[in-house]
Parts: sequence; structure tokens; C-alpha cells
Amino acid sequence: MKKRFFAFALAAIMALSGVVFTGCRNNEEEDGLITVRLNQVVHSIFYAPQYVAMELGFFEDEGLLIELSTGQGADRTMTALISGEADIGLMGTEAALYVYIGGLLDHAVAFAQLTQRAGNFLLAREPMPNFTWADVAGSTIIGGRAGGMPQMVLEYILRQNDLDPQTDVEILTNLAFTTTAGAFTGGVGDFTAEFEPSAFALEQAGIGYVVAMMGADSGLLPYTAYFALGSFIEGNPAIIQSFTNAVQRGMEWVSTHTALEIAEVIHVHFPEHSLENLAFMVQRHIDMDAWNPNTVFVREGFYLLQDIMEQGGELLRRVPFESLINNDFAEEALRR
Repeated sequence: MKKRFFAFALAAIMALSGVVFTGCRNNEEEDGLITVRLNQVVHSIFYAPQYVAMELGFFEDEGLLIELSTGQGADRTMTALISGEADIGLMGTEAALYVYIGGLLDHAVAFAQLTQRAGNFLLAREPMPNFTWADVAGSTIIGGRAGGMPQMVLEYILRQNDLDPQTDVEILTNLAFTTTAGAFTGGVGDFTAEFEPSAFALEQAGIGYVVAMMGADSGLLPYTAYFALGSFIEGNPAIIQSFTNAVQRGMEWVSTHTALEIAEVIHVHFPEHSLENLAFMVQRHIDMDAWNPNTVFVREGFYLLQDIMEQGGELLRRVPFESLINNDFAEEALRR
């Protein structure tokens, strides 16, 4: 069985350092708004509802000012959360499972689900209009960090298509998240799994061609959700509720507007792309049904994720839903 050590190392660091984090933090106020430090795992169009909520003032309506940072990996976002550098983390659920199993008492708890499918795309070096997963047999695929959601979902999809991830393909897991597109550009791999806007950039450069939407083949999964330490949730329920309310409004707005309208709102977060190209990328996410219909964390997806992790040899033991998920805030947001 493969092992993911970062969660255990974090728990050990916290224990050895003697650092104690209190649940009720003195979040700074600016212009009457409470500052919430949000660390997102990556900067991606995949998180459009969040950017909509930021740009349309939904967080401000709830009395919050979002201070956004990017971890560039679920392990780093989780580290920011545990170390106290962030109040809330948007990341893959697998990171919280690792930390919980690692024994950290004040572990991360999910209070709102954002996405419900894998948000990345498989790109080939040539157009493959009739692509099937059987076409990757014998190839080299640039995957993701071993033990991370992108990598595990890729392996799951391969198994679902009667391919052995260990013998039928070679999956590269030794590249940093931010370097995969560059490596593919440099000639590494036959296929690469990329999020937007990297996938579109490779297509625009004529280097890669999207042949599959990973989310269309992954099934419904809690791919990314919002987490906070249990102590923070207990000490700051009003902040968590206000945050969830704002995200819920962002999700509702996205579900009732066109790709172009969404692109117009979030364009400030992706100024390097034209409005037309950004709308094209947003439409891809609409087509794959990327976003959860609301912030309620789906129980079935939580257990499917653990099935996937078990199949990949990444889960030491099963975790009950109630141990890691708190749907109280999401359910309250729906009632408002």
C-alpha cells in the first residue's frame, strides 16, 4: 500500500512545536467587514462561483472581506490551514481524509461543497475526434501528485475502462502542479491532464488537444470543498455561515446565467484571456456539470471518493461521513 506522509508530518510538527490554535480568532475588520483568509488549492476557472461571489459583492453583503491566496496543491493549502496562515481552505477532500487518519485532533472539517466532478481535461498531441480511453494504452500520461485527487481520479477512470494504471500506461507523478503544461510543451508525455486555463492555452498554442473531459467520466465526487479547522468552526459559526451563504449565492447566480455573463464577471481574475476565450472555457465547465447545485456536501460522493482511494492504495481506513463533514451551514444557507 502506498502511503501519503504529509498529513502525518503535519500532525507531528504541531505536536512537537507545542503550538495551540484557538477556535475564536480575532479576524481583523476593515471598513466594518471581517477579513477571512481563504487559501484556494489552485487558481482556476473551475472555481467560477467563488469568483462570482467575490466580484458581485456577495461576501461583502454578508459582512466579509476575502483575502485570497493560492496554495498550488492540496497539501500546501492544508498546511496553510493547520499552521494558521488561512482560516478557510478550498481543496480536495482527500487532503482532509489524510489529516484525519493521521490523528490530528483539531482536524479540517468540510462545511460546503463547491464542485462535484473532476475539473481537468485530458489532452493529446494530435486531434483525436473518436477518442476512447483504450487509446491511451501503452502511452505516457502526465498525471498529478501521487495521492492527490487528479491522480487518483485518473487511475479510477482507467480502471473503469479496463486499463491497469500500473501496467497498461506510464503515469508521471514527479512533476509539480505548475510545471505539467510546460513539461508537455517541452515534449514530455503523450497525454497530459490539465485544468483551465492551462488546457486552453495548450490548444491555442497548437501543442495539445482536449480529447476527454475527466469530469464526464469520473462520476459525482466532492472534488473540491471548503474546509476549516474544527476549532475555528466552533469558535466562529457566524463567519462560517456568512461565508457559506455567499458561496451559495454565487452558485445560484452561475446556474442561472450564460457562460458569457459569467466570463464578464470573473474576467478580472483572468485578464490574460479575452472575454470570448474565457466564455469558451466557462462553457466547458457548464457542459461537464462541474459545480454542485448547492453547498450541501453529498454523502454518496464522499464514500465513492473513499472507494477510489482504496482502489489506488491510498486509504489506510474508512472514515464516517459525520467525522469529517458538517452540513449544518449549507442546509441553513438553502433555507435563506
